[in-house]
Amino acid sequence: MAKTVCSWDILIPFIRDAFMGFGVPKSDAEICTDVLLASDRRGIESHGVNRFKPIYIDRIKAGIQNPVTNFEIIRETPTTAVVDGHDGMGQVIGYKSMSLAIEKAKKYGMGMVAARNSCHYGIAGYYATMATNAGMIGITGTNARPSIAPTFGVQNMLGTNPLTFGLPTDEPFPFLLDCATSITQRGKIEYFARIGKDTPAGMVIGRDGKPLTDSPDILVKLTQGEAALAPLGGIGEELAGYKGYGYATVVEILSAALQQGNFMLALTGKKDGKLVPYHLGHFFIAIDTNAFMGEAEFRKTAGDICRALRNSQKAPGCDRIYTAGEKEWDIWQQRKDSGVPINDAVQKEMCAVRDELGLTKYVFPWEK
Repeated sequence: MAKTVCSWDILIPFIRDAFMGFGVPKSDAEICTDVLLASDRRGIESHGVNRFKPIYIDRIKAGIQNPVTNFEIIRETPTTAVVDGHDGMGQVIGYKSMSLAIEKAKKYGMGMVAARNSCHYGIAGYYATMATNAGMIGITGTNARPSIAPTFGVQNMLGTNPLTFGLPTDEPFPFLLDCATSITQRGKIEYFARIGKDTPAGMVIGRDGKPLTDSPDILVKLTQGEAALAPLGGIGEELAGYKGYGYATVVEILSAALQQGNFMLALTGKKDGKLVPYHLGHFFIAIDTNAFMGEAEFRKTAGDICRALRNSQKAPGCDRIYTAGEKEWDIWQQRKDSGVPINDAVQKEMCAVRDELGLTKYVFPWEK
């Protein structure tokens, strides 16, 4: 599938103006744009402009996601808060929640915010990085549409439920572990379907316990409950799939129990055959390193650990060892002066959104 690079000078204002065109206030549209494009800056194409129309714009148009976000604090202590997003923009809910957690951590050393009635909030790493930029440890997680089968099961019960950690270092980028608790996530399969690629065997199982590989068919069967993602580690116990299953359950509980939100099969986005809001839950934790032995000291030790890992003995045929967040930093260095490669399918979606909103000032590079 052909790709054309679109510069940041075009992409950033277009995405912002498109969000605004569908009713998102300007300040919120800027947050949504920054979170969305943070994926593309890091090379995480499954969560960037690939999801702009089908996940956000289409849900606003369907009436299951509110473009104007009512961010309500319903319970609060000096170090904690529970917020209700009232089915607004997940990126705005996530940004304001982590900002609140950081504010509390600056005063008291730690802060935690639990959010309910939210929507897809983009890459979890964005919010963990908000904390590392403030010299803090950032932790976040979210539940999602049921996709993962429990160990020894075949029914999709748990979401892909990322458990994400950001740790500040003395390097230009933090240690950032942002990954699903399944072998893959629905967004990656959506990406495979867009580019006409099969899903590798072993990532998805059918109700008969056999692997599925047809990407478009998998997306349909996931929605119908006829397919499930394998937990991190794989099927059964031999490859320790129970570990991914266990961590996914931890995220599910923290994303629902603290704020008494919806969970598992209540998160399908459908009721009586009709589309309904997803009512997702998230949690955000900020820990101030200055409340321990100091930010500079933490950064140096974390950096020393990362450098020691990279400098350890390499396997035959391998010329580099990475630490979490390093590959994404490398991609940003490559893309910061050029832009984002956009595939044919997303090009058509961007043109359709532009034409629908009458944003005629935007001429994309693939049209020249």
